[in-house]
Amino acid sequence: MKYIIVFCTVCLLSVSLMAQPPQFVTKGKIEFERKYNMHKQFEDDGDWSEQLKKMIPQFNITYFDLSFEGNRAVYKPGRDNSDNNKTSMFGSMPATENIVQSDFATQQFSAYKQVFEQNFLVQDSLVKFSWKITSETRKIAGFNCRRAETVIMDSVYVVAFYTDEIPVSGGPESFNGLPGMILGVAMPRVHLTIFATKLEMVDPKENDFKPLTKGKKVNVVTLKTTMAESLKRWGKYAQRYLWLTSI
Repeated sequence: MKYIIVFCTVCLLSVSLMAQPPQFVTKGKIEFERKYNMHKQFEDDGDWSEQLKKMIPQFNITYFDLSFEGNRAVYKPGRDNSDNNKTSMFGSMPATENIVQSDFATQQFSAYKQVFEQNFLVQDSLVKFSWKITSETRKIAGFNCRRAETVIMDSVYVVAFYTDEIPVSGGPESFNGLPGMILGVAMPRVHLTIFATKLEMVDPKENDFKPLTKGKKVNVVTLKTTMAESLKRWGKYAQRYLWLTSI
């Protein structure tokens, strides 16, 4: 009789646990590794590019933190990577100083972007992406993720992986619009990947959401127009830079 009671208790406990709803993460801090292939930028420049590639590491790797809570998130530079000092001859790499604040309730965002010597404060509606969700899955930073695809700026193919275990429709940079947090982004044409490395269950600091004020105020269209005009003499490098700073 004792064994029957124990068996029934275990069965009831198992059924109870199975009936519990899944646990979702609604706030915390995600670290992202942003990996930019430097060597791929100089593949078509002959002997000069081969010499240059010997002087610099193949990848420029920076880290960003995405703090989120409820309907808001902020993406900003994280810990330093001393290896990037080897690429200092090029100055700051595109988009490595970006700060992006997103409000998913109002569908607005503010972003600080440094473009050469100019600082911009971009304020606009959240960028709308036409995502196509696929059946492919993979695990990133311990989370089960599903693959989605889109095209930005008419010709740049983007692959993203999102998890519905974090029910926030955000992600690194200005990427958003999927039914869960985006934990991985790959842009093959510009040789860039942004993938989460870990999640910390910490409360965001209220100061992180303090309105941005630094930089010349523009909207998305004005920023692209201004940059295109400034970079038009750079040839193929201008287009690459524009792609990297517009995400």
